[in-house]
Amino acid sequence: MKANQQTAARPYERIARAIHYLAEHQLEQPGLAELGEHVGLSESHLQREFTRWAGVSPKAFLRYLTKESAKSRLREQSVMDAALASGLSGSGRLHDLMISCEGMTPGEYKQHGRGLRISFGIHPSPFGDCLIATTERGVCKMAFIDSAQDGRATERDLRAEWPAADIGRDDRLTGAVADAVFDRSHGGALHLLLKGTPFQLRVWEALLSIPEGALASYRQVADMIGKPTAVRSVASAIARNRIGYLIPCHRVIRSNGDFGQYRWGSDRKKAIAGWEASRRLAATA
Repeated sequence: MKANQQTAARPYERIARAIHYLAEHQLEQPGLAELGEHVGLSESHLQREFTRWAGVSPKAFLRYLTKESAKSRLREQSVMDAALASGLSGSGRLHDLMISCEGMTPGEYKQHGRGLRISFGIHPSPFGDCLIATTERGVCKMAFIDSAQDGRATERDLRAEWPAADIGRDDRLTGAVADAVFDRSHGGALHLLLKGTPFQLRVWEALLSIPEGALASYRQVADMIGKPTAVRSVASAIARNRIGYLIPCHRVIRSNGDFGQYRWGSDRKKAIAGWEASRRLAATA
């Protein structure tokens, strides 16, 4: 990955600790001195490092983590209007990146990846290391990892998800994908290869329609796919998303404003949602 992305990836662990502390103590509105003491940084160093990573100060970022802020973003009707107007075509935007996707046919699904070549690699990102797996037909997995052991477990998951595929590591190939995902100036397009039931595919395609920086509730996603009573099934489908970040399940929260759980950690979910919100605000300023 490029130098600026490597630089962005390094402070994430410390920033994540700061975000966790802010989220846990948001009612007390902790000041910069208290937060710096918690993460082991001086006030000035923390302010610079946090602002460089998030684009805003810790105090401003804290506003994005509050329930009231989250609920106000849930009420943005333009989000749902845009989703419905798209016809859930499976295309959306992530920064300047165009995302399109296709689902495996039922026959292909049953073959468990037979005849498919999958290359995977591990790369830094603004939210910690991530494993990316791709095929000639598109990205089939993206998962955040927090340790070497976690990486090995994620590789085992990949092999279990595609037991009949030819799977090998190729960091150079997947590095190009990582560049496209996390370099805002890159532009271009990415294609995703989805493996799931027809219902899951509809839910994942709906998530692609939620703009960066916006949030939707599980009920709103159910409405988007024309299944307003299927909220639990929608939540289950979102939990089974194998392509983190690119299929933005981090943009779905509870209707009361709680961010809820996330396969790759609730602190990471808050970090991504807040990071996107700060960039959305900067883009419209």
